[in-house]
Amino acid sequence: MAILVQFAIGLIFGIGLIVSGMSNPAKVLNFLDIGGIPAGTWDASLAFVMAGAVAVTFVGFNRVLKLARPLFADRFYLPTRLDIDPRIVAGPAIFGVGWGLVGFCPGPALTALGFGSLSAVIFVVAMCAGMVLARFIAHLPSLTRLVTPADPLET
Repeated sequence: MAILVQFAIGLIFGIGLIVSGMSNPAKVLNFLDIGGIPAGTWDASLAFVMAGAVAVTFVGFNRVLKLARPLFADRFYLPTRLDIDPRIVAGPAIFGVGWGLVGFCPGPALTALGFGSLSAVIFVVAMCAGMVLARFIAHLPSLTRLVTPADPLET
């Protein structure tokens, strides 16, 4: 049952990406190109998509976290660390640079795979290689004190 609910949620998310045009990297790149404001080529629609996503997430998190436990898990896994370490700065920075260079982030790239986009295939392969590399680096002996993304967080 949980897998069907997760599939439905992913399907709704993918449809939302398609309807909003966010599976098209040109749309994202036109938003990130603030130099296009004077020429009138800047596309502000991504800001509205983001604002809608933040609003839905804000309402959703407030409601879900009031539950005693998640519907399909034993407990909530919430972060407990409050410090800012180099990984918290480097990860989003790398994500942002990659997003700005190609116009894809993981969700829209996976959605674009359904359209047979070669650029999406290249991006997803590179993304997977980056995940493997990050996991390898996180398990180096000098970095064993770091928590990897798949490790359960303490609550």
